[in-house]
Amino acid sequence: MNGHVKNMHLQQLVEKAATLLCFLLLLAVDSTKTVAADRNQDCGYDLQQTLRLSRQVQKETGNLIKQYKASEGEMAEIFCKALISGIPDPNISGLEPSQRIASIYMQLQVFSPHLKRVHEHRMDLQPKSPLLNLINIVRDQSRRLTLRLNNIYRIFFPNLPLPEPVGGSTTLLPPQNVFQQKVYGCMVLTTYKKLLTNISKDMRTLKSKICS
Repeated sequence: MNGHVKNMHLQQLVEKAATLLCFLLLLAVDSTKTVAADRNQDCGYDLQQTLRLSRQVQKETGNLIKQYKASEGEMAEIFCKALISGIPDPNISGLEPSQRIASIYMQLQVFSPHLKRVHEHRMDLQPKSPLLNLINIVRDQSRRLTLRLNNIYRIFFPNLPLPEPVGGSTTLLPPQNVFQQKVYGCMVLTTYKKLLTNISKDMRTLKSKICS
């Protein structure tokens, strides 16, 4: 009889232990799902904010181009249709998300000194031009976008070094005459807007790939 009671007691303990184990496993699975959901939410938020900023810079650059053309009057179309070498490529390269983000980051860096040069040219031509403030707005927002891309890359790809632009610092064109400066300015701004358009398109695709 005592042996039977002991067996029943042992069986009850085993059943309780099994129940407790199942509960702990379910709790662990639920916790894992919650953490994963939180990570996806954070991931989506970071990339969404970056997408919004890229669209904002794109909008401000479009406004800058309109004002730039307006300041040049009838000559604007001539300046903006002329071809000039030395302008960075607005295209984004790479197949993997890490490569695409790295390419965006590098392209923003490559364009930075060109935007600075456009500001310098306008300062020489029209020291009190309202375009100077608009150019500074675009430059400031572009710096913010570059920093955000840098942070995103290091968060999502911590084991991959972030490459720097090939060839080191960007090579700018030699001193130019007034006509060349105006052509250069319009070309830099319109090409930069193309880059920002490509960035906005890419960020939508990258969001679905990285946060899945």
